[in-house]
Amino acid sequence: MTEKRNNDAFSSNFGMIAAAIGSAIGLGNLWRFPYLVGQNGGAAFIIVYLIITLLICTPILLAEMVIGRRGGGSPRDAYIKVTGCKGWGAAGILGMLTCFMIMSFYVVVGGWTIRYLVMSIAPGFHRGAVLDSGAIFGGFVSSSFSPIIYSLIFILLTIGIINLGVQKGIEKTSKLMMPLLFVLIVLIGIRSVTLPGAQAGLHYLFKPDFSQFTFDSLLAALGQSFFSLSLGACMMVTYGSYTPRTSNLAKNAAIITVSDTFFALLAGCAIMPAVFAFGINPSEGAGLVFVTLPQIFTQMPLGGLCAILFFVTLFLAAISSSVSLFEVMTATIMDVGKTRRRTASSICAAILLFTGSICSLSQGALRSITIGGKNIFDQFDYVSSNILMTLGGLLAVLCVGWVIKKKIFIDEITDGGNIPVSKPLASALFFVIKYLAPIVIITTAISSIF
Repeated sequence: MTEKRNNDAFSSNFGMIAAAIGSAIGLGNLWRFPYLVGQNGGAAFIIVYLIITLLICTPILLAEMVIGRRGGGSPRDAYIKVTGCKGWGAAGILGMLTCFMIMSFYVVVGGWTIRYLVMSIAPGFHRGAVLDSGAIFGGFVSSSFSPIIYSLIFILLTIGIINLGVQKGIEKTSKLMMPLLFVLIVLIGIRSVTLPGAQAGLHYLFKPDFSQFTFDSLLAALGQSFFSLSLGACMMVTYGSYTPRTSNLAKNAAIITVSDTFFALLAGCAIMPAVFAFGINPSEGAGLVFVTLPQIFTQMPLGGLCAILFFVTLFLAAISSSVSLFEVMTATIMDVGKTRRRTASSICAAILLFTGSICSLSQGALRSITIGGKNIFDQFDYVSSNILMTLGGLLAVLCVGWVIKKKIFIDEITDGGNIPVSKPLASALFFVIKYLAPIVIITTAISSIF
């Protein structure tokens, strides 16, 4: 007997918000945002980023939630229902494919976080990291076997949550993980800012330098906001379909974006002061997390405990995002294939084990295979982040702004007038969705290409 996914829903508004925040908070918050801030004028970048996130990306996030709750099904079915056109179901299928591409490399990095969490707990790791953490990381990721095993563990942990369903799995774990995640990043931040020389890291993050802020910085702020909130991958469409009618979608969207941005700022305060305290280059990306920080932990008081806390935080950030990505794929397959949740999640897991293994091997045995100058891992990252998510976000705002129209949008965010949302605010949100957001998305897409 086919399980009816539409009967699944969050039991509370807090559960929905916790799950959505978990979807937004990911690995990019822990290294990409602090680096962009420092390279693009510090506080000047933060100010512009906050304006873009609140005024542009929050309405886009709201548009996806409206489609999901109005449609009440998987992304494909939701688009079809709200538009009355089967052709719009392609937007939902695109969201599923986007999630598959993201998860293909994300499960690899998720496996890295598990490996490093295990290593941080094991005796002797810190001494090894002091000797040559770069060799440890390089040897691990280029291996043909070990990273795939850890990716499989990460996949199994994710589907373990997914198979419990929306309330017992996604909602319950999000309620536990999100508060814990914030507590851990605050503890790490307190230790980091109290290190000698940590002030240079705070200076790097928060001193305004408008001479470094350029048009490329503006595009970087747009891209980071879009990427950080996971817009365009139908995650908020899916979670919107689980949201109770009594929930204030506009308020929820604001809470999600503020929480995600606040976590990114906390992550910057946790990482960059320590990086500068030990004279490390802050622009190393994944190397900063898996190579440089282990070296720092070996040199600071209570470094062993900080290492464990950091990699627990890293894992929680990874798994919370992967759950939302996985749920989009599972929900779509459940509706399209008329299958049970466990069957759908198993199909997703099998596909991801294959594509994830290819991405992992591209760091080693398949390194010589490149597409457009990028290995398979980097190509999956580029296509999903710069093309598919952008297109998905554009389709969402076009759907709400130009197809379902203003009356339905306002009816949805006010629950037919039962939720107080001022007319000027509702009109402003719809104006951004219909006119401003498409212009911003298209401009960002064109600029990233040229």
